[in-house]
Amino acid sequence: MIHLQRVDLPHGIALDCRVAGQAGRPVMLFLHGFPEAAFVWEPLLMHFSAPANGGYLCVAPDMRGYAGSSSPTDVKAYRAKELVKDIIALKHHFSPQQPLGCLVAHDWGGAVAWNAANQHPTMMDRLAIINSPHPGTFLRDLKSDPVQQSASDYMNFLIRDDAQTLLAEDDYRRLWTFFTNMGAVDGPHAWLNDDVKAHYRAVWRQGLTGALNYYRASPLRPARAGDPGASAIELPEEMLRIVVPTLVLWGMQDMALPPGLINGLSDYVPDLQLHRVADGTHWLVHEQPEWVAKTIGNWLR
Repeated sequence: MIHLQRVDLPHGIALDCRVAGQAGRPVMLFLHGFPEAAFVWEPLLMHFSAPANGGYLCVAPDMRGYAGSSSPTDVKAYRAKELVKDIIALKHHFSPQQPLGCLVAHDWGGAVAWNAANQHPTMMDRLAIINSPHPGTFLRDLKSDPVQQSASDYMNFLIRDDAQTLLAEDDYRRLWTFFTNMGAVDGPHAWLNDDVKAHYRAVWRQGLTGALNYYRASPLRPARAGDPGASAIELPEEMLRIVVPTLVLWGMQDMALPPGLINGLSDYVPDLQLHRVADGTHWLVHEQPEWVAKTIGNWLR
């Protein structure tokens, strides 16, 4: 059974969470991306909270800026160091005495998770990433790879002042294309049914500005006239190394995050298990939840 819980963090942010499992059990924490919300993890919450699959206490927050969670107006509040604060505080709330059993993350949630694993490796036993680029390979390809630069050009639309207004037009027409254009395999996505669309509309109607502020706060985007973007950034080695045992699942048909981003990943993540999903897109959690759960479960065991 999944229940909703609002968690007030000590630094003034409140996150709405979906929670499944028994208090006191090892915690699995799930972080969503753009333009999603915590509900996308429900099949995995149910799976891993079951005693046969580890009996974890599973927690998936609506990230800062999404749905009913706190949505600060200052763009600086969406910088990586602020987002990591939320995850550290959430860990201490649900698992004060022991590390997370696993931190699982996708897309922007993965960006936060990579940072948390680098800065606070002892807060988790394991890290599982689904189609979310490591900052080292992402920065490399944003600087030098025309394929990635073109694939990420949408970011320069999302930072526009009028982006939230444009995205809401015509029943969120542009947002639906994020699902249908980011690697459609064999035609339209079967998972994007009326029920799933209703969940997304309910999230988006609560506001899009906070979600877009993730992009506005980050310099990791293609350079353009008047904005050097990633070309002006250098990240030291100590900010890139991940010592936590890490699983990476990568849908190879991802149009926004092409497979070149996993090249050289082991240079930063020495304890790495990588699964390439030939027919998977950016939306693996929606497309193949049973396979995602089984693969993470086998790795955890």
